[in-house]
Amino acid sequence: MDAYDEDPGARSGPGGPAGARLPDEPSAYDAGGREGNDRGDGRGASARTAPDAYPRPGMAAGPEGPDRTGMAAGPEDPDRTGMAAGPEDPDRTGMATGPDRTGTAGRPDVPASPPAEPRAGVAALSPRYQVGAALALAVVGVAACVHLLMVFLSLAPANTVTKQHGKAVEEWVYPEFEQNWKLFAPNPLQQNIAVQVRAETRTKDGELRTTGWIDLSAQDGAAIDGNLAPSHTQQNELRRAWDFFTATHGVDNRPVGMRGSLSEQYLRRIVVMRLYRNDPPDKLGVIQRVQVRSSTTNVQPPKWSPERVSDQPVYRLLPWWTVTADEAAGGVR
Repeated sequence: MDAYDEDPGARSGPGGPAGARLPDEPSAYDAGGREGNDRGDGRGASARTAPDAYPRPGMAAGPEGPDRTGMAAGPEDPDRTGMAAGPEDPDRTGMATGPDRTGTAGRPDVPASPPAEPRAGVAALSPRYQVGAALALAVVGVAACVHLLMVFLSLAPANTVTKQHGKAVEEWVYPEFEQNWKLFAPNPLQQNIAVQVRAETRTKDGELRTTGWIDLSAQDGAAIDGNLAPSHTQQNELRRAWDFFTATHGVDNRPVGMRGSLSEQYLRRIVVMRLYRNDPPDKLGVIQRVQVRSSTTNVQPPKWSPERVSDQPVYRLLPWWTVTADEAAGGVR
């Protein structure tokens, strides 16, 4: 006789043997489990696997157990802790989020990637113009390097390069790019130096006529006075030409070295150009010769100073220079 025969009043379940007792109370688990274990017929195992029996902690639960702890949750269990959430559970902590949850991925109002910025500068040019710009930059860079090298050689002590190519360095640097230390001189200049010129011209009648002294420095000063942005030629051209001349000539006005003849030619061309600028050849005549002189006047000390200096100008007169044909025709501008 087995357990089914001992309990004739037990309810029969569907598909089970007659007299089989179905556990309908929580205590059925313990009773059935103990009874099956005591008899050794496996009834405890069948009691544990009953669909409505309480499982032990950590066991998987079916859809009938919405409040069981640690079980896998379906879409009907929105409050179960630590469960995977579907799209219906927007408030579950630590769950995967959909399009409307925190984060920019998948949101229609936030672009997936920033728009590309428009090209500017050289990158916006066509390949043809980019090549032209690169060549222009290369030419400018090479010219700048050559200029810096020439200026460095002009200031460096005598060496093999300056001995072999000194003339080329001087022609490149002087007089426009000459370097000096007059700004930091221990005794700055306290004199006003004016460059003046007069010319011997031949008129249309063939008559030779000598002009009066024309103060070219005064003309530059008048052009600079009141001008907020005076030109470089008005400020430095004539002054630097005269400084170049005095630095390469002795007190007897004879040139010293090869730079002396270059400075003389440079100063002569400047004064001829200035004369033709003020008066055209048809009015002034064709210039045959020019003579240059400097007028040096001391800067007077302030009234409170006991120092006294002369206020009379001192002249340095140069010999007459013959003007070449191209200079006389006004070809040099």
